Amino acid sequence: MNGLVVANEFAKMRHLKFGLVATIMVLGVLALSLFAVVSSPDFDPDTPEAWNALLAGMSLGIPLLSPLLLAVLASRQTDIEHQGNGWLMQSTAGITPGGLCRAKLAALGIIVTAVTIGTSLIVLTLGKVLAGILPPAPLAHWAGFTLCMLMVNLAVLALHILLSAKVENQLVALGIGVLGCILAVFSQGLPTAATHATPWGYYALAQAAGYEGETIQAQAIAYPSIAALAVIVGVVFAVLTFRFDRQEA
Repeated sequence: MNGLVVANEFAKMRHLKFGLVATIMVLGVLALSLFAVVSSPDFDPDTPEAWNALLAGMSLGIPLLSPLLLAVLASRQTDIEHQGNGWLMQSTAGITPGGLCRAKLAALGIIVTAVTIGTSLIVLTLGKVLAGILPPAPLAHWAGFTLCMLMVNLAVLALHILLSAKVENQLVALGIGVLGCILAVFSQGLPTAATHATPWGYYALAQAAGYEGETIQAQAIAYPSIAALAVIVGVVFAVLTFRFDRQEA
């Protein structure tokens, strides 16, 4: 994979309305984060715990929206190869199907990284400017949460690229994206062991804050589990995409 292949993937995005998808993700997470502040009867901008309301909102908003939107991104970017016989055309130019999948992950990964980090920074800024939270933000916990959510987003994106590449009917990928949203949200109420059963359960393991009784409390993030997911998905993606190359040889 080289820079020209990745640049070509960005060129393909111009007519796919990815900006709209990214905007929906940002605005949706922002709305849910601010709603958590407004709806919490215990919210007090003078206490350090006020930041937990924003973290809880993002901990709900990202799992609620990301699985489907990531499925849409991967599906649209991959479906153009199915519709236009792009796999064969790219192969004649020396770009293997596996290499094309890796380029798609690199290109889409840049967008997902920018959206995830950008949303987190916007929520952090609004906490100070709009919500008027006075105590310093828990930057270490906030950064750890953002990094873990990003890792889960990229892992889910990689799996959807593989799925969309192998299955031409993109309704299958979108249906799994909807199922992923349900699993991601409901995993927050499951035992820790059960959340490891699916990739979407790891959103719950990255949760930074949530309700404990009637109050919102900070929660420990399962860093080792998130790191393990990143390694496993990375290995699976590499193995399967290189297998795509051998099958076409």
